[in-house]
Amino acid sequence: MKKLFFALILLLPTLSMAQTKYNVTSSSVTYVVKNLGINTGGGFGGLQTANIVFDKQHLDVSNIQATVDVKKLDSGIDSRDEHMKGADFFDVEHYPTITIKSISFKPKGGNKFVGVFDLTLKATTKRVEIPFTLTDTGSIAVFQGSFKINRMDYGVGGSTLTLSNDVTVSVNIQAAK
Repeated sequence: MKKLFFALILLLPTLSMAQTKYNVTSSSVTYVVKNLGINTGGGFGGLQTANIVFDKQHLDVSNIQATVDVKKLDSGIDSRDEHMKGADFFDVEHYPTITIKSISFKPKGGNKFVGVFDLTLKATTKRVEIPFTLTDTGSIAVFQGSFKINRMDYGVGGSTLTLSNDVTVSVNIQAAK
């Protein structure tokens, strides 16, 4: 009986740290970049795959991994999409996905967090910080974040006076528990 009691005591902290696994129900991944001084943008058709295990009370064991299918790039202009899918930009034939994998999370108060992620695009991995909010209604959670990257860091497009190097990426994920 004493052994059972001690086993339960040892197991209790583990049970209280149970992580919440989220199943993505919808998502969007969009970008904005200045071209000739005008904001232009598009999206990637959302996440291809995602593994989200997140608990705001236990950020040290939370984990987010996701993949985007670059072949679903859509800027609203077919000829631009084909050009951007080519070797000069995303080179989807050789690099069909963009991946992101969490390293750590920090609370920023209330429903605000900052995640440190490894972002891999065209076989180049760089660490990025992504501030995001988590709105949790009990059965549905919405993760929303936005961050900037330098497209040249990933070899996306060449040096030009007309296209900005700074790209703002926004992610919106709706998930069920």
